[in-house]
Amino acid sequence: MSPFHRRQMLRATGVSIALPFLPSLQSVHARPDTAQADTAQADAASKKRMVCIGNMLGFYPEAFWPEAALAESATDLAQHRDYELNRTTAPLTAIRDRMTLISGLDHGTNGGHFSIHTFLSGVRQIDAKSMPDANVTIDQYAADHVTGLTRFPTLTIGSESGIHGGCQLSWTRTGTRVPPITGPEQLFKLLFVGVSEQDKLAAADRVSLQGSILDMVRGDANRLERKLNQQDRDKLDEYLPSVRDVEKRIGLRRNWLDVPKPQAPFAVPKNRNMVEDLPLLYDLIALALQTDSTRIATLEIGGDFNPRDLGVNGDYHALSHHGQLEDRIEALITLETYQIQQFVRFIEKLTSITEGGHSLLEQSMVLFGSGMGNANSHTNTNLPVILAGGGFQHGRLLTFDRKSKHRPPLTNLFVSMLQQFGVETDKFSTSTGTLRGLA
Repeated sequence: MSPFHRRQMLRATGVSIALPFLPSLQSVHARPDTAQADTAQADAASKKRMVCIGNMLGFYPEAFWPEAALAESATDLAQHRDYELNRTTAPLTAIRDRMTLISGLDHGTNGGHFSIHTFLSGVRQIDAKSMPDANVTIDQYAADHVTGLTRFPTLTIGSESGIHGGCQLSWTRTGTRVPPITGPEQLFKLLFVGVSEQDKLAAADRVSLQGSILDMVRGDANRLERKLNQQDRDKLDEYLPSVRDVEKRIGLRRNWLDVPKPQAPFAVPKNRNMVEDLPLLYDLIALALQTDSTRIATLEIGGDFNPRDLGVNGDYHALSHHGQLEDRIEALITLETYQIQQFVRFIEKLTSITEGGHSLLEQSMVLFGSGMGNANSHTNTNLPVILAGGGFQHGRLLTFDRKSKHRPPLTNLFVSMLQQFGVETDKFSTSTGTLRGLA
């Protein structure tokens, strides 16, 4: 079997590894896939959590941003502690000491709704082939470093309905959309309802297949070694430890097959609609973190968010294209304020849960925002971004001058988050470093 076909098989089974490019073999393959799991990094991140929450349609800017963020910036980066929140973001007052509001950042992309999926990756799917890791999102990138430590490396929650085919928040290294868990009923069963013997056998078969493929990769390496020059032998020696790391990850997955799930805290809920389900989804994410079922979760609030129970008439997507009509803007602010309120409730819940003398929020970085800056004008600039918890210094508004040539990309924030999570990296996607002003 050729190295190319092996790589495809490994990707299909959830393992990203294949033999590296070795010049002395004159391989036609331009770039290797390298294993990202690192035991030391996984240990460092053993009790760090990451939650990413995305809104498909952004927020009405004039009601979201504080006045200090709407005004022309006099400096490349300004830090504000004494700032007044706006109408939509007023509920953040309750947690302002535990969160940072960041304005002026984006990914430099355009395309309106067709670029919202870049929120956690910085890369449009159409451009993914030019990137070493496609349009992998920060949650999936981080998950590579903690795989096997929890039952679920990540939990992706969202909808399969709504505009442009539903949830597009999470993407793998191969440029594949991660299908979402579509409601509280499904999420609850995944977290707390036992696994059938048939499902256990199927999972065991997948683990065995992954192990067999790694055996073939190792066999390839052994056969090729005698054909290599010294430079490529050294490269192969550097590569082989990554194979062993992936083998450890597979072994850790195997360990979870017979481990009972946590006891269910209440009866199985029923799906209703996204508005009514949102508080419960947040509660279930908190439980998933608290029970250490996962350490990484994403939640997308999609275009099917229809807040009938909020007294708002009309379709969410249509309201986001308000055309400056006052009644539509007011309806949109009502809808968006509810989303902020539920985010605040989630942060308060994480604060109330303690573990080892620390709140769960101290161990959990929570990113909230959107890949859409202004849905009415279909722009993907100046994205709404809130970062809470995770051991960062908070209580500030950071404003970056949108006209400055030194303005960093939003992916710089992701590098800072990954480092705080325990991943030893100085690069993610289009980043140029860590985010200035964030400590």
